[in-house]
Amino acid sequence: MNIQQFQYILSLAEHRHFETAAEKCFISQSTLSTMISKFEQEVGITMFNRKKKPVEITREGEIIISRIRIIVNEINQLNESVLEIKGIKGGTIKLGCIPTVAPFLLPQFLPHFSKKYPQLFIEIKEKNTDEILRNLQSRDLDIGIISTPINENNLNEIPLYKESFVLYDTSGKSKKRLSIQTINTDNFWLLEEGHCMRNQVINFCERNKKRINPTLNINFKAGSIDSLIRFTQANNGKTLLPYSSTLHFKEKDKKLISYLHSPAPFREVGMIYHHHFAKRKMVSLLYHEIINKIAPICKTSASNLSPIVLSSAIQKELNLRNSMKK
Repeated sequence: MNIQQFQYILSLAEHRHFETAAEKCFISQSTLSTMISKFEQEVGITMFNRKKKPVEITREGEIIISRIRIIVNEINQLNESVLEIKGIKGGTIKLGCIPTVAPFLLPQFLPHFSKKYPQLFIEIKEKNTDEILRNLQSRDLDIGIISTPINENNLNEIPLYKESFVLYDTSGKSKKRLSIQTINTDNFWLLEEGHCMRNQVINFCERNKKRINPTLNINFKAGSIDSLIRFTQANNGKTLLPYSSTLHFKEKDKKLISYLHSPAPFREVGMIYHHHFAKRKMVSLLYHEIINKIAPICKTSASNLSPIVLSSAIQKELNLRNSMKK
């Protein structure tokens, strides 16, 4: 067996079609089929059911392919570690980010980061938390940005910042500040199931004995924060939003935001990666790029409301860095 066979197997597993898989590998269909057959004969396991259209992966094949993905990923990381040792910050970083963070955090640092390291290719995927955790374990992702803590085996976590949730009330009855206990949860809207933010909001409300009630004869579960905001506006409703999602609101919408008295509901956002991820230097570069871009936002909002707060470890690091400059 060899790395080329692994690549052919992964291509067929992805496309489930011999001709397409062969085209992606820049070889003939017969070559791809022959190489995969040789591998199956060598291990004594049939990995693909060729009689099905599209091609099906056998149960035994699924197990083998999951291991092949890890092996290929480790080989890629070996090559990129060599570049890193030579001082060349290149290769590929596969970054996963939850949809309720991605549109608000990634534009803050990625454009500058990509210009800073032009030899580095960054592949970004929006996925929910469960998908990111699975992909980190299978090594299909290198780094995840999610709502932490997770406390998952084999995964390292780096807290970045905490941000408060704010009430977005389009009913015309918004107040500048209130407590979560006094929120009227009639005509209240949520993200669809599968989003950790939905679970967080429901938990906040349940802890404060609040029953969420849309009141309309519509069961709408938004797939994104943008959809949630638009639907809330269209129905003069209410919802809880992470503060970062309101930073680019127009002035008329900012007037509909209510900040919540302490203890306000909040979420922690952090980076997460596998214990065996080799490019620790890349994790460090990404980490410092994020906090350098987030720190000014924290300063500009550091009133008595403090909607976004850096993790205590990062704040200590920044304080130390600033004291060394004096």
